[in-house]
Amino acid sequence: MTGDYLWLWVGFNLFVLVMLALDLGVFHRHAHIVSVREAALWSVLWISLSLIFNAGIYMYWHVVVPESAYTNSEAALAFLTGYLIEKSLSVDNIFVFVLIFSY
Repeated sequence: MTGDYLWLWVGFNLFVLVMLALDLGVFHRHAHIVSVREAALWSVLWISLSLIFNAGIYMYWHVVVPESAYTNSEAALAFLTGYLIEKSLSVDNIFVFVLIFSY
């Protein structure tokens, strides 16, 4: 990591820490049964944040990383592809958990 991108990494890590603090410390302070509606709303929120991040990659890729071999659209597509693969693998894990716990 070079000093040129240090501010980017610090900003990203601070954003992640603030989101985790809000999620775990403010919104889910007390244990409760999560309804389907609440789970869907939280899923929409986190997916929306990732799509906003993807839009930021698309709009500002060459501003932040001017010497990159990737174009803005290639970088955004790489992020979106990785995100969709991660989501599909997490759904696959849920099916495995259901199989294990129903046995």
